[in-house]
Amino acid sequence: MKVQRKFPKFIITAKGTRWVEQGHPWIYEAEVIRCEGNFENGCLVDAVSEKGKYLGTGFLSLNSKIRIRLISRNANDKFDEAFWRRRIVYAWDYRKTVMAGDLNCCRVIFGEADGFPGLTVDKFSDILVAQTLSVGMEKLKPMLFPLIIEALRADGHEISGIFERNDVKIRELEGLTQGKGWFGNTHPDSCVTEICENGVYYSVDVENGQKTGFFLDQKYNRLAVARLAKGKRVLDCFTHTGSFALNAAMGGAEHVTAVDVSESAIEMARKNAERNGLSGRIDFIAANVFDLLPELEAKEKKPFDFIILDPPAFTKSRKTVHSAERGYKEINLRALRLLPRGGYFATASCSHFMPSELFVKMLRSAALDAGVELRQIEARQQSPDHPILWNVPETDYLKFYIFQVV
Repeated sequence: MKVQRKFPKFIITAKGTRWVEQGHPWIYEAEVIRCEGNFENGCLVDAVSEKGKYLGTGFLSLNSKIRIRLISRNANDKFDEAFWRRRIVYAWDYRKTVMAGDLNCCRVIFGEADGFPGLTVDKFSDILVAQTLSVGMEKLKPMLFPLIIEALRADGHEISGIFERNDVKIRELEGLTQGKGWFGNTHPDSCVTEICENGVYYSVDVENGQKTGFFLDQKYNRLAVARLAKGKRVLDCFTHTGSFALNAAMGGAEHVTAVDVSESAIEMARKNAERNGLSGRIDFIAANVFDLLPELEAKEKKPFDFIILDPPAFTKSRKTVHSAERGYKEINLRALRLLPRGGYFATASCSHFMPSELFVKMLRSAALDAGVELRQIEARQQSPDHPILWNVPETDYLKFYIFQVV
C-alpha cells in the first residue's frame, strides 16, 4: 500500500479476498493469515490482500468466528462523528422514501444493510429499541445513540428514550454480557408504548416483548392479508400479539380465530383487539398449533376459508434445517387439508437458514400430499425498512406467500 495507514493491518487469504471483493462485509477467522500493528478487541483494522491490496476497514472481534466486519471500502474515509452522522441520516432518508411517510413504527437501522454491523434500532412511536450484537458497535454506541436521536428530532420525530434489548445469547459469541434497560438517564417512566400500523393500534412492551418488542418486518404483508380477508372466516396461527388477526378483522373478515401457545401473548392480543373495537369479531385460543391443526382436521369439517401461518423461526443454524423443513411441512400440510377448494392460504418463514428454494420445495410437497394445487397470488418479503443487500444473503430472510387453494 502506498499510503501510510494508522490502523492495524490484517492480511487476508486469497479465498477471503475473493469473498470480500464479491461484496460481502464479513471476514472469518480462518481467512486471516497474520496481523501487523497493535490492536484491541472492537478496534478498527484494515483488511489487506496477500498482494497488499486494500480491501476495506472494519471492526475487529477477537472472540467471534467473524473476525472483521467491514464498514467501508473507501481508503479516504475518516471514521469520526461526521462519518457516522452522515450514515445515520442516509439510513433515515432511505426510510422516509421507501416507507412513504409511514414512520410511526419502523426499523431505523438494519445492521450490515445500513453499514452498522451488528446493530438493530427500531422505532416504536417515541421510543427507540436498540440491540447491539457486535463488540465494535458496543464500543461506539455512546456516540451513535445520541446521533440517532439528533437525526430523528431534526426531522420532527421526538424521541423520549432508547431501550436496549441486549438479552440475547448471541452477544456472548462477541465476549459481551447480556442485559436490558434504558440507555442514559433520560427516558420515559414506562416501557410500554402505543404504535399505529396499517391503521391498527397496538400496545408494545419494549422490555418484555419478543425481539425488540414487535415484529415490524411483516407490516405490508399484513396489509396484503387484510385486502383479501373481507367476508372470510380466518384462522391466524402463531398470532403472537394478534397482528395478522387484527389486520384481517380490519379488512372485513366475517370472523377471525387467533391462536398462540403463549398465554401472555394471547392476553396482549385480546387487549389489542379491544383497543381497536374488534373484540366481537375475533376469538383467541391459547394452544400449540402443532396440536390444534390435527384436532381440527380430525373433525372433518372446514370451518375456515383463509388460514395464515406465521411461525417463529424453526431453525437458527444450518445444522437443523432439515428438521425445520419437516416442521414447516407438517403445519403447511395440515393447514392445506383444512381449507376448502377456493380457500386462501398465507404462509411464511422468517429464518435466513431456510432458503427460498427449500421453502418452495416444501410447499410443493405439502400441496402434493394434501391433494391440492396452489394458485399463487403474491410472493413477498420483508418490508423495505429491512433492506436486502444482494451481496449479503443474511439480510434476505423472510419468505411470505399468499395462495388460493384450487
